[in-house]
Formats: sequence, C-alpha cells, structure tokens
Amino acid sequence: MIKSLLIANRGEIACRIIRTARAMGVRTVAVYSDADAKALHVRQADEAVHIGPSPARESYLVGEKIIAAAKQTGAEAIHPGYGFLSENADFAQAVIDAGIVWVGPNPASIRAMGLKDAAKERMIAAGVPVTPGYLGEDQSPDRLATEAAKVGYPVLIKAVAGGGGKGMRRVDAPEDFADALLSCQREAASSFGNSQVLIEKYILSPRHIEVQVFGDTHGNVVHLFERDCSLQRRHQKVIEEAPAPGMDEITREAICAAAVKAAKAVDYVGAGTIEFIADASDGLRADRIWFMEMNTRLQVEHPVTEEITGQDLVEWQLRVASGEPLPKRQDELAIDGWAMEARLYAENPATGFLPSTGPLDYLWLSQDLRIETGVEEGDAISPFYDPMIAKLVAHAETRDQALSDLAEGCAQVMCEPVKTNAWFLARLLKEPAFAAGDVTTGFIADHAEGLTSAPQPGPALLQAAADQAIFHDDFVIGRVGDPDFDRLRGMLGFRLNAPVNRGIWLAVDGRATQVDYVGEWGRSSYFDDNPGYVQIGQSTTLFENGAAFETRPYRAEGAGAAGAAADGAILSPMPGRIIAVEVTAGETVTKGQKLLTLEAMKMEHSLVAPFDGTVAELGAETGGQVSEGAVLARIERAA
Repeated sequence: MIKSLLIANRGEIACRIIRTARAMGVRTVAVYSDADAKALHVRQADEAVHIGPSPARESYLVGEKIIAAAKQTGAEAIHPGYGFLSENADFAQAVIDAGIVWVGPNPASIRAMGLKDAAKERMIAAGVPVTPGYLGEDQSPDRLATEAAKVGYPVLIKAVAGGGGKGMRRVDAPEDFADALLSCQREAASSFGNSQVLIEKYILSPRHIEVQVFGDTHGNVVHLFERDCSLQRRHQKVIEEAPAPGMDEITREAICAAAVKAAKAVDYVGAGTIEFIADASDGLRADRIWFMEMNTRLQVEHPVTEEITGQDLVEWQLRVASGEPLPKRQDELAIDGWAMEARLYAENPATGFLPSTGPLDYLWLSQDLRIETGVEEGDAISPFYDPMIAKLVAHAETRDQALSDLAEGCAQVMCEPVKTNAWFLARLLKEPAFAAGDVTTGFIADHAEGLTSAPQPGPALLQAAADQAIFHDDFVIGRVGDPDFDRLRGMLGFRLNAPVNRGIWLAVDGRATQVDYVGEWGRSSYFDDNPGYVQIGQSTTLFENGAAFETRPYRAEGAGAAGAAADGAILSPMPGRIIAVEVTAGETVTKGQKLLTLEAMKMEHSLVAPFDGTVAELGAETGGQVSEGAVLARIERAA
C-alpha cells in the first residue's frame, strides 16, 4: 500500500482526499500557490510545499513544480483530484517516468478518451451508440457551419478538449453560429490550450445520465450504477443524484453494460465516468441513450455514488494504484437508498450568477448533511479559482426524503459577506417538476426568471430587523447560545421611555422598506428559529431560506447608494481581463446590447447596456486587466 501521497490539487477535493488518506494511515503532502498559503487543505495535510504565484497556469498547472515537490518530500504517489492536470496524459506520463505512482488511469487511456472526437470514434468501433454529429479535422468556420446545417439545428458546439461545462455553446439558428463558434473557440483555447471543436446534435428533451466505472490492473472492470446530472446551468452541473429517477432495471442494465464496454475498450484502470445523453421525450429507454464522453478521473459528484453503495471511491483509487484488485466484485455491489448533492457556490444568481469573492467572515452549514468543503469560517474565496464553497449531500431511504433533507439544508446556509447560490438551490429543489423527476438539462434556463429573481425578506425577518435597528451593539458575530447573543437578548427586553411609533423605516439591501412592527420590542421570534446573524454597528445581516439580507436603520441621505448603475456607468463586477469590446465611443446602443466581455474566475461574463442610449465614455480595451468596481464604460440615456 502507498505510504505517502502528494495531492496535486486544492480546495474541496484536496481535503476530501486527505480525509481518506489519513484514515488509511497514508501521509499526505499538499501543494499551494500564493493565494492558498493559509488554505484549509494546507492546514490539514501532514506537509505542504509552495509551488508558485496565484494564477493556476503558474502553479497548479505546472507539472514540473508538482513532480519536484513530490521528490522533495519523498511522496510515493501523486493524486490529481479533478480539474487542473487530472486528465493531462503528458503529466501522467511524466509522473510515471519520474518513478512516482500515478493515482489514475494509464496515459494511453487518458489520450484515447481525452479528445471528444477521438473518443467517439473509438466508441463507434466498440459498438457503443453515440450522438449524431461532425468529428472532422477541417475546422474552418465555413466547413463547421455546413456540417451544423447537415446535422440540423439546434446543435451543440463542443471543445474537443473540454470539460466542466466550458467550451460549449448551444446554437438554435444558422445566423447565430459564427458568433457562438468564435466564443466557444476562444474559451476553449483559454481553458484547455486547444480551440478545436466538434458539432453534435442537440437533443431537445435531454437528460444527462452518467455511470461510475472502475478498473484495476488485473483486468477487472465494474460499474457502481448511474447518476443523474440533468440539472445544469451553462453545462455546469448544479444538482446531482443517484440513482436516476425513472430508470427501470432493463434500461439500467443496458446503460451500465455499455459503460463497462466503453471502459474495457481503452483498458481502463482507476475511477472513471462514462457520460450519456438521453432523449427523455418518452421516458428513459435504452435505445434513446447515447455516449457523449468519458471523464478519466474522479468526478465532483462522486459522493452520491459513495452514499448509495457504501463504498469510499478514494480508497478504491489508492488500493488500485497500489496494485491491489478491486475491493468488490460486480455481484457484491448494490443500490441502497437515494442520494442528492447540491453545489454551493460563491455567486449571486440574481445578478446573472456573477461570482462573489472575499472573506468568509461568517459561515454556517447544516450538520445534518454530508459536507464536502475546502474552506472554513475565516477563510476567503479567491478570484483565481473555481468559487465553490461546499458540496451538500443528503442520503435517505427514498428520493422524496433525500430531496426534502437537501432542500432544508440549502435553506439553512448562512454566509456573510460573500454571496451564495443557497437560496437558488433551495428554490430549485422545491420545484414540483423536479420533485416529480420531470426535468431536462434545459430546466434551469427554461425557468430562469422564477428561479433567479431576487429573494425578498419575509415578515419574521423584517420584525427581527426592526428589533436590531432600534437596539444595536458593537459586537460582530452572534449565535444562539453564545454569551454575546444572550447579552443582546437581555438588552432587547428593555422598553423605550417614549411613545411607541410602530411604523419603522429600514434599509434592506439598500432599499427603503417600511415595517409595521407588531411584536413586543426586542422579542422577535426570528431569533428562536435561526442559529446566527451578523451585526456590525447598526448594520445587521439576517438569513432566511438561504439568502442574506443586510438591514439597517433607513437614512434618506444614503438612499441613492443602491442605484449604482442608474447613471449608466458600467462597472466591473469583479477583477478580470477584458477579452472583447463590442462597441466604440459615440456608438448608439439598445437596452440589453452586449458592450464587452470580461473573463474572470475561468468564465466569460457579458456586460450589457442598461438602457437605450449612446456610449459616452469607453474606458476598456481588449486584453486589459481591470479591478472590481472599475468604470469600463458609461452609457448616456437616449432623449
């Protein structure tokens, strides 16, 4: 068995690997960039090595530095986690050539499945059904447009080296193809160093079904059943579950057998996932499920498979990498109950899911769920990496119970000052169609308005805010049961020696709000049901259904602060790089027209005109780095 392990990753997955390694008695080595010097995975590992500046391309993506760190610390093996170099065949080979154990598939298998076009050709040869499309070498825009027309719209443009939802664009009409192709190629080149794409038929009622497979060096390959990952936004998974709702045993047997056949076709070793696209217009049927791609690594959503099978997949990885056979035979694996996972991100769904960075001054997550995280209260969300805070996982006997538990856990999330998608997740989980298992990969986009509209505070929260507006102290954090909280409740019991005016004006997230106070001063029932809040001076943040609301006594002189864009100023929502400027100074624009594109946190973000008008100022240029709040342009309203 491996005795020492370097984790070539960061954040949640690094912490996850460390936990299992420690339980197995394996010494762990972390690597970290400047931004991660005090990160949780660094604190948890037995040893840590600095590998470079904050940008991933100068640290986590530099294989030579990681191999040098392994040699320096005497690590016997390297586990790549997911993302970064996990599916880089050249890095895997370099690790092996350095005499270090690679916890992953053979480089040849990674190469065989790493490019989507080559993988599809191999699957066709192996008898695995694939979606119709174009896999050719001719990447000229005219040829790609011609092939898209042959396939028939809508089509999906996909980076052949893509993953994680990046480098993918749906195109519904020929006139939109050129712009979508350019954007897809640009993102693919930036994320993967390869701008080549393929064209695929877009299934109109698609569900994303994937199968966990595992192989060893003794020729054994098994599956650990399927997962449903249909709830996605921009091809990024949001909620995953296992098993897949509506999957009968005949279809399950067929899709899992196809997955094993695919893995055997590339002599697969270690953890992998075969992803399928299903046409669910007539339910899940074996003859309407096609191979999409293979991920030659551990998946983000692997905990739901662990929950329904009772297996530790990281332990399996370490045992297989040590030369041991698979811990279980196929006939020893079975499904037990139902599991669901939600990805908690530092982002604001009400502002187009813009990432939110900064310190996690206050963070509370339900203790009734399995929590996979790479941060703790007091840490920070960096602008350099994926903004995931945690994965929340529920496991129960039935799907209904797992769904209910996860929805409650998402609604209980409390985080400040970083914004999260917790309220969006809670709202999504309560959608009747999802509860019925009737969803496709387009569900979130189709219901975006109702799912992403900004949450509004309820009556109980407003009553509590009224209490805090009148009785405030200078402590920072309060929780039920803490001495500071009890001290506050004692203070709230006093009455004012003046006539009571029960109409109270508050500023709630910068909006003037009048509250008709109906309770007894300082006795709001809100504090009996909520384990925490944040107060700084007269500003109090209260939490409800996964949302955070900043409240304070209303001051008329501050009323204009909430309308930052009312004057037409286009501000950078976060630090990033301008990759496209679509307008020129003096140009006439219409409301919603794209002005420029900002690349930040590994994603592209379009900034649009807030109203009809003229570009009065333009302070952005392609390639320029900008800071959060920088004025990029100003639109002068049309007369």
